Amino acid sequence: MSKETTMKHTDRRQVLKAALAFPAIVPAAVFGKAAPGNLIQVGQIGCGRIARASEFPGVLRNHDMARFTAVCDLDTVRLADGKELVESYYARTLGAGQFAPVKAYTNYREMLADKSIDAVCISTPDHWHAEPAMEAALAGKDIYLQKPASLTILEGRQMADVVKETGRIFQMGSQQRSDFQFRYACELVRNGRLGKLKEIFIGLPEDPGGDEEPPMTAPKNLDYETWLGSTPLVYYTEKRVHPQSPDIKVRYERPGWLRCEQFGAGMITGWGVHHVDIAHWAMDTEYSGPVDVAGNAEYPKKGLWDVHGPYHIRARYANGVAVYLSEKYPNGLRFIGEEGWLWVTRGRYTPEMARVSDKRSTVLDASDLRILREGIKPNEIHLHASPNNDHHRDWLASIRSRQQPVAPVEVGHRTCSACLVGHTAMKLGRTVKWDPAQEKFPGDEQANAMLRRPQRAPFGTEYVLARRSK
Repeated sequence: MSKETTMKHTDRRQVLKAALAFPAIVPAAVFGKAAPGNLIQVGQIGCGRIARASEFPGVLRNHDMARFTAVCDLDTVRLADGKELVESYYARTLGAGQFAPVKAYTNYREMLADKSIDAVCISTPDHWHAEPAMEAALAGKDIYLQKPASLTILEGRQMADVVKETGRIFQMGSQQRSDFQFRYACELVRNGRLGKLKEIFIGLPEDPGGDEEPPMTAPKNLDYETWLGSTPLVYYTEKRVHPQSPDIKVRYERPGWLRCEQFGAGMITGWGVHHVDIAHWAMDTEYSGPVDVAGNAEYPKKGLWDVHGPYHIRARYANGVAVYLSEKYPNGLRFIGEEGWLWVTRGRYTPEMARVSDKRSTVLDASDLRILREGIKPNEIHLHASPNNDHHRDWLASIRSRQQPVAPVEVGHRTCSACLVGHTAMKLGRTVKWDPAQEKFPGDEQANAMLRRPQRAPFGTEYVLARRSK
């Protein structure tokens, strides 16, 4: 039997006992300048695919500023994998004895009670975003939260209010804001290089449907009922959650919950928040949202996976700009103004490439390449530039300075809200009016009913607030 298979069937209490058997405190003299008191102590909530692709490497590479000291996951196989990933990195990079053994938790509330932890990264499924973020803020921790901000608009508002009230530093995982080409594109638009902005076309992926999946016995290494959280109780089947393969590469492949509307809205928030966030940044509408949205989408008629398929959304903003979203457009954003157009998407693009731009690029392009070569003058609008174009380092720098990072909580909430308004229009198959100041659909009871979802006790943001008021 392989090591991974053995670990899969290990009771999580045994894993925790082994994980916590190491001393939690190492004398400061061992670390020198990197003593724990000089570094931001970070806990990781959720050790799955996104954590391994984003949060783990994002904090690990900034070991001059921060150290992971704890990890948490409801799946003890993932918990052990996360602990091993962090400790092996520090052993290779810093050397044996130069870091404290990482503590392991299956209950993130126990982690939040650890006063030595300064901040947490939250890389959980969408339905487990707002609740732990609120509890982290109430526990005095700074927060890095993977996108989207919340499962519903009401949850997002509750979370944003608590984070602001507690004064915590919060970074939304909208990492495109820290990529040079996206910031530069927004600066060009903001400084009028395209003239008056008229339209933005946003291309996003789509998710296919799937087959019916039979009920299965939940594996012993997964606390499935807690994993469901505030959402309804439904039978376990592996493709509803995440792979349980003994092959470590396979078990961190794309999880099935992303295609279940019980846990998220599909690509409209999964990818939509990235590009809609950039559209908002370019339009200077980061703290508001659309005023009317038309949408339609195709949904699977059977099968476990039930998020939307092909879709089209048209959102109008108070500034007169129309934003269109569809899987039929190329993945990225095309800004169209009265005096030209600009295209931006993911990929490698540097300031030097912009300065000497004399040929088309698939990453950043314009109707006239002189737009890209002009640069931004000292007296023009300059947007927040993350140090080293590093989203996690920007968060860590903000923790130290107590100044807002590039993607603060209200910005993350407003971007998610815009996408969820689009999702509401898609579900209803019609135009909806939106009041971004009141965060309601004026006079539309059917749409307003979709601002929240019932929450299953004892989980959910409403229960966090109720416990707090006692």
